[in-house]
Amino acid sequence: MGRSVSYPTGSVVAFRLLDEGEDDDVDWVYECLVDEIIDTMKATFPSFERFDGWRGREDRILLRNAFADCGISTYCGLAAIWLAERDDARYWEADFYVPRTARARHWLAQVSGRFIDLFGDLRLIGRFSNGEAIFERSRSTCDIGT
Repeated sequence: MGRSVSYPTGSVVAFRLLDEGEDDDVDWVYECLVDEIIDTMKATFPSFERFDGWRGREDRILLRNAFADCGISTYCGLAAIWLAERDDARYWEADFYVPRTARARHWLAQVSGRFIDLFGDLRLIGRFSNGEAIFERSRSTCDIGT
C-alpha cells in the first residue's frame, strides 16, 4: 500500500499544499502555516488553547479544548490540518465521571464545515488501490482564482 499523509482516525481533515513553487523554503512555509492555524483557530473558536503534543509519531497537536485536538500532519509537501476528538488519559478519566464523548462528537459535527472552509484548499476525492490519494482543488479556491 502506498504512503500518504497521516491524520487521526475519525478526524475532520482539511488539506493544503506546503510547497507552491520551487523557491519556497518548506520549513518556513510550514512554520507560517502552523502560526496561521493557531491564530485562526483561537480567533474562530476561542475555547482552544495552545498545546504542544503528538498523537503517535506523525500527528502534531497544536491546540486543545475540552473536546478536541487540532493539529497538523505533513508528508511530501502535503499538509493535513485536522480536528479530532481528544484521545488522552485526562479526557477519558473526565469522561468517566461526566460523559463528554457525545457532546464532543456533536460539537465536531457542528464546526466541521466551518473548519474545512477555513483551511481546506484541496479535497480528497479518492484513493488508488495502492493507497495513493487523489485530490482536487476546492471550489472556493477555484472561484477566487488561486
